[in-house]
Amino acid sequence: MKRSHIIAIVIIAVAVAALVGSLYDSSTYADLDKALANPGKEYHVVGVLDRTQEIVYEPSMNASLTSFTLQDLNGKTCKVYLAKAKPQDFERSERLVLIGEATENGEFHARDMLMKCPSKYNEDNKVNG
Repeated sequence: MKRSHIIAIVIIAVAVAALVGSLYDSSTYADLDKALANPGKEYHVVGVLDRTQEIVYEPSMNASLTSFTLQDLNGKTCKVYLAKAKPQDFERSERLVLIGEATENGEFHARDMLMKCPSKYNEDNKVNG
């Protein structure tokens, strides 16, 4: 077998391994019921901040931990521990997407979070031209 054929086979094998690895690591969107029913499996959970519950962020104790309560789009609530500092304008967020996994005791441990914040542009202030 030629050297170029061996190199091509190795490149193809690496590409297939990378594809399989990315499919294995990818997480899916779920509600809190599904995430809590499958502890240890990573999910993207969409919801809103439950503003009636306390947001705890104490940088003097742990600058990389924020805890709060999330309400998913079906109305179920869950205590969340985010492994990041509290984002700016967190309280003003319209929607949250948490990336993480549920635990056996019914909590959600998020390693990352995406926020949808209110637009700074108001429909009433648009100028028609």
